[in-house]
Amino acid sequence: MSDDNSPISAREARRLFADLKKAPALVLAVSGGPDSVALMWLAARWQRSLARGPRLLVVTVDHGLRPEAAREAREVKRQAAALGLTHRTLRWRGAKPKTGLPAAAREARYRLLAQAARAAGASHVLTAHTRDDQAETLLMRLLRGSGIAGLSAMARLAERDGIVLARPLLDVPKSQLVATLKRAKLGFTDDPTNRDTAFTRPRLRALLPQLATEGGDIRNLARLAARLARANAAVEVLADGAERFLRLRDRGDAPHDPGARSFEAAGFAALPEEVRLRLLLRTINALGHEGPAELGKVESLLAALDQAIASGARTATKGRPRLKQTLAGALISLAGGRIHIAPAPARRRKERIRKADPGGCGS
Repeated sequence: MSDDNSPISAREARRLFADLKKAPALVLAVSGGPDSVALMWLAARWQRSLARGPRLLVVTVDHGLRPEAAREAREVKRQAAALGLTHRTLRWRGAKPKTGLPAAAREARYRLLAQAARAAGASHVLTAHTRDDQAETLLMRLLRGSGIAGLSAMARLAERDGIVLARPLLDVPKSQLVATLKRAKLGFTDDPTNRDTAFTRPRLRALLPQLATEGGDIRNLARLAARLARANAAVEVLADGAERFLRLRDRGDAPHDPGARSFEAAGFAALPEEVRLRLLLRTINALGHEGPAELGKVESLLAALDQAIASGARTATKGRPRLKQTLAGALISLAGGRIHIAPAPARRRKERIRKADPGGCGS
C-alpha cells in the first residue's frame, strides 16, 4: 500500500483479513464513520471471495450522547443489509459520568461489543483503528509520560473480556479508506465530536499538520510506535526469563504461599532496572485488588527497594522488615533478604465511637 490516497484493492483486502478466515464468526464494530464503513465494506467483499468464510455481524453502539446517533445507526443497518450482513444496535444505558467521558464511553463500547461477540459465537471483534489513530495514541501517551508498553500504542491483536480484539486496518492510512469509499460510492457520517477541542484527541489531531512539517508525520509516528512495540516485546521476554532465573536461585528454599510471591533480593537487584520494574508491576497487578498500579508509583517503590537492598537488608533484625508498603491493593515488604508481595488486607472503614456521659450532655 505505497499510495496513501489510492483505494484498497481486493488483493490488499485479502491480505488484511487473511489471518481471520478460519474464525467461526466476526463482529464488526461500525459507527457509521468513514473508517468503520470501509471496514464493513472490505470485510463483506473479502467474505464473499471465500468458499467458506466466517459469519459477519455488524454492531453499532449508540452511547446516547448525541440525538443523531439513532439515525446514524439506522443508516449503518441499511448499508449492512445492502451488503447482505446482519446488524444489531446496542445502547449504553444509565447515567453518564461528568468527567472522563471518552474513557467511560470506550469501556462501555468494548464491553457491549464483547457481549455481542459471545452471544453470536464470534471469536473476534474487529475495529477500524487506522494508522492515523495509532499516531494520535502515541502522542497522547507520550504527553502523559507513559513507559515503553504505553508508547507501543495499540496492538493489532489484544484479548479483552475473553474475546480477541483485532485491528486489521492499523497500518492503513485514513486517506486510503476514504478513497475506497469514494470508489465504492458509499456514504458515511461525520461525527462532530471528532473535531471537538474540549477533548484531548481532537486537539492533538489539529496539531498533526504542524508536526508533519518537522518530520513528525503520521507514517513516522506509527513507525515509532511499531519500533517501541518491538522493544517492549523484547523486555517482556527478558522479564519472563528473569522470573525463571529467580525461581532457580530459590532452589525450593523459599516458603511456598500460593497466594503470594517472593524474590531473593540479591538476585533481583542484579537484574536490569527495566526488568526489575516489569517484575514488580506484573506481580503487583496479579496479586493486588485495587486495579492496575500506576507506573510512577511502581518506579518510586523500586527506588525505595533498591535503596533498602543496598543498605544491607540481609543484616536486618530478625522478622522485622526493612521496607513495608502497600500499592494497588498489594503488600510489598523486604525482610530476611527477600522481597515479599501478597494481597494487602482489606481496608477497614474507620468508625467514630461516640461516648455519652452519664448525664446525657456532651462535654
